[in-house]
Amino acid sequence: MPVKTSGEKGAQIDSPRQWISLVVFYSLIPLILLICGGDLGWWQGWLYSILILVAGIGGRIWAEQRHPGLTAERQNKETFQNAKSWDKVLAPLMAVSISYPMVIVAGLDHRHHWSPELPLWLSVVGFMFIALGYAFAAWAFAENRFFYSVVCIQPDRGHVVCDSGPYRFVRHPGYAGNILALLGIVLALGSVGALITAALATIISVIRTGLEDQALHKELLGYRDYAQRVRYRLIPGVY
Repeated sequence: MPVKTSGEKGAQIDSPRQWISLVVFYSLIPLILLICGGDLGWWQGWLYSILILVAGIGGRIWAEQRHPGLTAERQNKETFQNAKSWDKVLAPLMAVSISYPMVIVAGLDHRHHWSPELPLWLSVVGFMFIALGYAFAAWAFAENRFFYSVVCIQPDRGHVVCDSGPYRFVRHPGYAGNILALLGIVLALGSVGALITAALATIISVIRTGLEDQALHKELLGYRDYAQRVRYRLIPGVY
């Protein structure tokens, strides 16, 4: 049933089409991985498929329950049009880089045995990183009412600093969680080749984090004070 954002100017309505596109996007990731892998007995591929579906779709459902209409706003053309010019390039690049290239390379790597077989304990560590990373990112998504798919600062719609939940630890927990999950994918799926795509995705994420942080410092009321309290962008004590 469509959900309307309450008490906001220009409230958005979720439509079945938006949820269908979301489900298709996340369902294609495990489908591509397993097809490229060509091995129905590849337990690592199946386990990762479960994790990405639970995190991707389950995380959106959790966020929608807390902030009705958020899914519609994230997919709204007007939101994208109001995004920073640099993010109209970086946002799609990041969305693609952390999904399809990783699983294509990892799947083909498994099929053709390009990488040496990693010990089981590394796969276990990798899956722990994936679970923690996706959980941290989903928590950020559910906590922040203005967690859009693009950098779009809207003070006229009540856009305020989010300093609760995972935002108490780092200023950009969504990016931090995804970067941790990228490292986990490399280890869990045993693909050295996927390290290249993970590195590219991480570089894009770090660049986008820096530009977004600069924009928030300049345009979002209260962000400078928040940055004084929470000093690190992605990794506590490091960066």
